[in-house]
Amino acid sequence: MSLSTPARVEALEVFVALLSEADAPEAPESFFNRICEAVCRLTTMERAVVFFYDDARREVRAVGAHAIELAELADLRTSLGENPWAQKALGEDRVVVIAERFDEELPAVYERFLPITKLTGTPISAAGRWFGVILADRAGADFDLSQVESHALWTLGKLAALAASARLVAHQQERARGLADRIELARDIHDRVVQRLFGVSLALSTGQQLEADERARLGAEVHSALSDLREALARPLAPRPRSTGIPLRAELERLAQDGGGLPVKVSCIELEDMPERLEPLVQAALAEALRNAAKHADPSRVEVTARRDEGAFVLEVENDGVNGEPSAAGGMGLRLTAVEALQEGGMLEFGPPAPGLWRMRLVLPAEEG
Repeated sequence: MSLSTPARVEALEVFVALLSEADAPEAPESFFNRICEAVCRLTTMERAVVFFYDDARREVRAVGAHAIELAELADLRTSLGENPWAQKALGEDRVVVIAERFDEELPAVYERFLPITKLTGTPISAAGRWFGVILADRAGADFDLSQVESHALWTLGKLAALAASARLVAHQQERARGLADRIELARDIHDRVVQRLFGVSLALSTGQQLEADERARLGAEVHSALSDLREALARPLAPRPRSTGIPLRAELERLAQDGGGLPVKVSCIELEDMPERLEPLVQAALAEALRNAAKHADPSRVEVTARRDEGAFVLEVENDGVNGEPSAAGGMGLRLTAVEALQEGGMLEFGPPAPGLWRMRLVLPAEEG
């Protein structure tokens, strides 16, 4: 199956529309359902599911679907480790085809969708960030995926990442407190990112067969749009963390059982229920500290301590896997969380307390008021 010029134009129009409506107050599942519908409409796939990686919970979950009831996927919770196909698609940045060894490639929970003959896995990633994957097939029927359609799916995955990124920016901007550059950022995304894609759409709408150098130039324009969006995302804003949907105590209990590949030891000292407004902030700090340990260290232990201390809540995450001279700068995630802690009257600090160690410490006033 080869996407005609009108189909390529329609693909861009669909995702430009999604991008321009990123700040619309629709439910997340509606947004991702539309992405799945677009993938099936613009390729020969008949059903599709968008799986997103949840940083806070370190798990993969379904967030949108087409020709499959999303409610049937509500209890589907897996990890990247249980989905080698997803790791391959994201790690190698290509569309993968799953045609055999389903018991090794897919968790048992997928058996409810039998018969499964062949599946495609499309990465949703941009600028080094993994958002998730699109799992699609022809409703259980066998098929041969051509190189042209594989490239079409890959391109749609990139555009889906762009649309999802814009939605994330809009969501963060809506929750940011009193930041004057909210409108400026929206205008920047419109003037730079959307206009680039509009120019690509115009070039494709001529109906003429594109030469290889023209296709390369248009591809470079799409990549430039992704780069512009990444630059916008890197601005020092202070978005409110999103709720994980589970209490901190339950998350700590889960970590004690499964550290997601890290040797995590959890200690809770006189820990009462957290004020609801602080839950997202605390769990965002916890997730960032664990993510840093996984990415930048090789620890033999990661100690997570949560306690009350004279009306304050204290969370500490320490690991012993720092080699050489550790950096105290931290990543963007911790810097944003530190700003949010200040807005709540608290403090977040991170860095090396001693050679070979790295610690994140969050202190918040735990009393309501």
